[in-house]
Amino acid sequence: MKKRVTGLGGVFFKSANPTALKEWYEKHLHIESGEHGALFKWRQDEDPKKAGYTAWSIFPDDTTYFKPADRDFMFNYRVENLKELLQVLKEEGVQVVGEMEEYPYGKFGWILDPDRNKIELWEPVDEDAL
Repeated sequence: MKKRVTGLGGVFFKSANPTALKEWYEKHLHIESGEHGALFKWRQDEDPKKAGYTAWSIFPDDTTYFKPADRDFMFNYRVENLKELLQVLKEEGVQVVGEMEEYPYGKFGWILDPDRNKIELWEPVDEDAL
């Protein structure tokens, strides 16, 4: 099997007032975020012609996206070959949450760590440089 985690894909956390908190981050730290948050773009070390990004997003307190975890945060890790990785993790006794989902920007799967933190695994579709 290839590498499992290849990097940090994103950081997601809850807020009682996501709009005000986004404004605070924009004003004081210059993190400009739209409806779905911000993207920090970078070049891949192994292939600098390929771009990658790390997502950052604030969710409302009542989001169910982090369920079944009862936490105010969730990490997203970039991975290779998500379908195979989820099968290997399941065989290793890791709790897989839900079914893998596929979008134009990548595949997503979820697991729980021993502390019941929900972890999002993302096999991205990265951009080639033009």
